[in-house]
Amino acid sequence: MPIRIYLKENNSFRRKVIMNLSYISLTVGALLLFWSFYPVISFVIYSQLFIQKNILSPIPNSNIVSSLKEASSVLGSYDVYSNNLKDFTQAKLWFPTKQQEVVTKKLDVKEYSMSIPKLNISKAKVKVGEEDLSKSLVHYIPTSLPGEYGNVAIFGHSTLPQLFNVKDYKTIFTYLPSLEKGDKIIVYIGDLSYEYEVYDMFVVKPDQVSVLEQKYDASYLTLVTCVPPGTYWNRLVVKAKMTKLQG
Repeated sequence: MPIRIYLKENNSFRRKVIMNLSYISLTVGALLLFWSFYPVISFVIYSQLFIQKNILSPIPNSNIVSSLKEASSVLGSYDVYSNNLKDFTQAKLWFPTKQQEVVTKKLDVKEYSMSIPKLNISKAKVKVGEEDLSKSLVHYIPTSLPGEYGNVAIFGHSTLPQLFNVKDYKTIFTYLPSLEKGDKIIVYIGDLSYEYEVYDMFVVKPDQVSVLEQKYDASYLTLVTCVPPGTYWNRLVVKAKMTKLQG
């Protein structure tokens, strides 16, 4: 004789509320994950398709061993999964194998300003030879000034586009990847202004320090920030050359 069991379906109001809240929580969580990771994924795709990664002159790895590299046993080696203990508001950690003290030069100018019209950056403060990227852009390892023959490397922080604030130096270079060949960069020192034009952009690893080396055939700017947005995995390098001097 067959045995039948009858179960009463629980359609109580309380159960429906709990189920609906669960679905809402899952949906919100998925949207938050998408909100967080979409800029990173989109930049990786964009850089592969549009940003030049193989420039004409190969960028060699550095053979210099520094105390920062030796300290990796405490801070973690320089890879994307082990650098969370490092304070990347300090400019010296962006290229950790670059020798800091050898080529630094004493310059009379300690601070100047820079504008990038396409990014709505207007007279942002640039400090010469400083370290703290949360308070200004940093003219890194200074050996020459804008307007002089040489290569001026300027570091600036970036973050997820959702957190961008052009007035906040911790986010100021977030949209640096949107620059294109021919875009203008203007540097102001005293009563003089120097206009530079973007001519190249590429992505390098943190140990590829040759992008900071000097060239004395013209006046160059090298703008550097971390990419993909919100990470410290690689460095975006934007190269510009002086085209105009205004008094």
